[in-house]
Amino acid sequence: TLYRVVKTIVSFQRDFMEYGIKHLKPLTLRQVAEALGLHESTVSRAIANKYVQTPQGVYELKFFFASGVEKSGGQGVAAESVKKILQELIAKEDPANPLTDQALTDILTRQGLRISRRTVAKYRDEMGIPSANRRKRF
Repeated sequence: TLYRVVKTIVSFQRDFMEYGIKHLKPLTLRQVAEALGLHESTVSRAIANKYVQTPQGVYELKFFFASGVEKSGGQGVAAESVKKILQELIAKEDPANPLTDQALTDILTRQGLRISRRTVAKYRDEMGIPSANRRKRF
């Protein structure tokens, strides 16, 4: 069962395995359970406290069951991918004029990610990144 579950996760997350965290897709226990003809609780028990070595590093299997944000084309992008994009945008910003949560939201919207300002603020807080006012350098 564990082998079948991991094989299914790898097939769902092929882009992550090849290209990295920015390509992680949202995935639910239900999707894997339906693909294998198992109950969600069976999949949950199978992945509990288990790790997998990938080309991107060692990850807990639960990591691959990420919530996500919908792209304008209808496909999803995992929250971890959005956080990575936010980190990169903030790393490139002008320290004298940092990007506000609304500015970050606008940039992501132009990239095709439908995400609210509050979600951007939540992800920024989860990553321990201060607000634009606190990041400002003179």
